[in-house]
Amino acid sequence: MSGAVFLVGAGEQLSLSFLPKYLEALGAGTVAIGFFGSARDFLDASYQYPGGVISDRIGTRRALILFSLTAALGFAIYAMSGHWMMMFVGLTFVMAWSSMASPGMFAMIADRLPPNRRTMGFTIQSILKRVPIILSPALGGVLIARLGVIRGVRLALVLTIALTLIAAVIQWKFYFGERTKDKPKKIKILKQFRSMHTALKRLLLSDIFVRICEGMTDVFIVLYVIDVVGISPAKFGILVGIDKATAIAVYLPAARMADRFGKKPFVIATFICFALLPLAVVLSHSFTMLVLAFIVGGLRETGEPSRKAIIVGLADPTRRGRTVGLYYLVRSLSITPAAVIGGLLWKLNPALPFFIACAIGLIGAAVFAVTVERRYAG
Repeated sequence: MSGAVFLVGAGEQLSLSFLPKYLEALGAGTVAIGFFGSARDFLDASYQYPGGVISDRIGTRRALILFSLTAALGFAIYAMSGHWMMMFVGLTFVMAWSSMASPGMFAMIADRLPPNRRTMGFTIQSILKRVPIILSPALGGVLIARLGVIRGVRLALVLTIALTLIAAVIQWKFYFGERTKDKPKKIKILKQFRSMHTALKRLLLSDIFVRICEGMTDVFIVLYVIDVVGISPAKFGILVGIDKATAIAVYLPAARMADRFGKKPFVIATFICFALLPLAVVLSHSFTMLVLAFIVGGLRETGEPSRKAIIVGLADPTRRGRTVGLYYLVRSLSITPAAVIGGLLWKLNPALPFFIACAIGLIGAAVFAVTVERRYAG
């Protein structure tokens, strides 16, 4: 599983940060780019629960192979797109990996590790996913600088397809030892939501605020940095690498301290950094200031493994995949309009969505700090 995450992540990040510029080059305006971000959030929501059901029914190995092959098809559609609207078609396939595979991965880590080791388990998975990403965005930026946006992104997508297919082969040949579990009884989705732990619902509410903050600005950061601040695509790739390197640097010490002292303070720190990133970006007027802003971006990962460990710890052990899928279904559906709102605010003033996003993110951090008791987040 980690090998697949490593390879697909390395390939995807070659072009992921530059997709808004690719859309722009294919003729899309800022509102259409905002709709692309919202469509991504909507599909992320729609795919989570079915992904958990599929993983529970056919097993994680088969599910991950299916999802990676589906994503490879989506990357191929991206590469062949002659009009920005085709990108929406490709997105429906690409999201199979990043969204459908997630619940099964969560359930696997929870099933294989005791509660006091799950934060470290999610940490190792996150590190393996992000190590290659330090270099991938920079390489993608170099391809764009030398070949132009369209040709550079398309070459990056060809490399992504190759790595994704290799990941599918690895899962097919080397994934062993999957445990056979009793099939969970069918339960209606609304009843399952009502049965979720109260602390998990409160975490979900705070997470929604924080992800609205992220969704309002995520697809516009590359546009702001390149078009407004005037940074080159290659330098933007370096900034993304700095973000990921910072995340990797804090993962292990944060995981050790979270397992020892409790997870709540680290989740609060993560939520605050989510809120501060858009503010740091919009206040930056040079590459040096943007380096500091993207370090803040990397610090967003300080408590992400802790947050995931809290989720699986509060989930029903007999249906973890579905519970995780339901959590992300509700979260992603709630934040779907965020990117469109960000695009509309951008048309008024490019800095406006960043300031408003910061305020919303701080509200989310406050909700978690006040409403989730430490005994449930420990």
